[in-house]
Order: sequence, then C-alpha cells, then structure tokens
Amino acid sequence: MRIWRIALLPMLLLALTASMPAAQAESAQKRVLVDFRKEGGFAGLNDRVIVYANNCVRLSRRTGPTIDKCLTAKERRTLRAYLKKLRIGRSEARPQGADFIKYTLAYNRHRASRYQLPASWQPVVRHLDKIMEKYWAPD
Repeated sequence: MRIWRIALLPMLLLALTASMPAAQAESAQKRVLVDFRKEGGFAGLNDRVIVYANNCVRLSRRTGPTIDKCLTAKERRTLRAYLKKLRIGRSEARPQGADFIKYTLAYNRHRASRYQLPASWQPVVRHLDKIMEKYWAPD
C-alpha cells in the first residue's frame, strides 16, 4: 500500500502543477481592467462596456445580445493612455428630475457614478462609446 502512495503522489503533484498555468491564464482573462456603464434618460439606456486585462471587451445593451470582441492594438494604446490620466473621484448625488444619464466608471479598484462627466472621464467615456458603436450590433 505504501509503494502505491509513493508512486501516485509525484504523479498527482505533476498533474496539479501542469494545470496551474491554465488556471492562472483563465483568471488573468477574467480580470477586469475597466468597467463602464451608461444608464437612464428617457430612452432607458443600459449600456455596459467591460474591458478585461487581456484587452478583450464585453459589450451589452438593454436590448440585444452580449458581444465579446478583442480590441485592436491602436484601441488598446489609446485606452491605456486615457486611463493613465483618469481620476475617478467621488460619486455625485442624483439630481432632481427624470432625464439624466448616470455614468458609472470602475478602474483600479475605484468606482464612482456621475451625472456630469468630469474632464478626466470625457476621453475615456468617448473612447468606450466609440468601441460600443463599432462592435455592438444586434443580430
């Protein structure tokens, strides 16, 4: 019985360590770089753009399918340049009225919701909106 354990243990350890890089690669793929949501208004917007660490995106709207695409090298460089200048800050209180668009941005472990875009958010939001328009299309 002991010989069986001695022979099996190294094979088990080898199998576990061989599967580790695949698990680490999968977790890196699922790590979120930036998460952007645009909600509200009379049109009932509910847009979401999630950019993962592997530079692929998940796009969704209130209606229609969820789309997964990967960014071009130029889109990645532009987004990362904008993110370097991004300052999330604090969330804004909801204004009175009904026709407001709520922008929520999460990056680098910070999340805030705003109703008026701060200057450092504007390039990031414009770029993510362009990505949404380019890649999201209902079937």
